[in-house]
Amino acid sequence: MLEGKELLEKAKLLSKKSEDEIAKSCGYVGPSGRILRKSFYRALIEAKGYKIGNGRQGKNGNRASRGRQTEFKTKVHGNGNLLIGHAYTKKLGLEPGQEFKIDLKKESKTIYLIPLN
Repeated sequence: MLEGKELLEKAKLLSKKSEDEIAKSCGYVGPSGRILRKSFYRALIEAKGYKIGNGRQGKNGNRASRGRQTEFKTKVHGNGNLLIGHAYTKKLGLEPGQEFKIDLKKESKTIYLIPLN
């Protein structure tokens, strides 16, 4: 993701394109292909010299939310699927196409993923 002067220069070069095309060209695209508009706009504002969000307080006196954070929890969806998610696979260094054996321990309701060669 471009930032600072590089971001401003690239955005200016692409100024006749749509906002989504500019954001995508500057690298503001998530792993699923979704355009990260909020991150793109924040980066543009900061590149112009404005600081935003500093000192804002969220619930419990913490700094304002910085988007989704890894919580190490999930839930079973209505269709019965259990999603682990990109943040966790990235944290473990797992690659697309990597295969696992699923080992279940019924009595403790524990699931183990065992990498296959």
